[in-house]
Amino acid sequence: MMTIIPGACVLFTLLLAAPAAVAQAPAPPAPPAQKPSINLNTATLDQLETLPGIGRKTAERIVEHRQKSGGFKKIEELMNVKGIGEKSFLKIKPMVFVAPKPDKAGGGH
Repeated sequence: MMTIIPGACVLFTLLLAAPAAVAQAPAPPAPPAQKPSINLNTATLDQLETLPGIGRKTAERIVEHRQKSGGFKKIEELMNVKGIGEKSFLKIKPMVFVAPKPDKAGGGH
């Protein structure tokens, strides 16, 4: 013979329902998108090394490419640097931007 205690069914039901309630809870909001913070045309080696997958050697190649080409015109040009393929570029892309170098020429005639 089985005896049922009146409050036990309610407690048992609550214990079973609790995991389902937790599983259906809305996910926390995604963090805001990170704004690009590193200008490829002015970044130092140290700044470039903060990018995911970029070590000292690749940072040096980025600076060398920038000097030889007269600066980046668009961020996709990073893929022209040895060691940066499409996968690496996609990780870096949200963190970099390109701004033209300021004119060094004076305004005198």
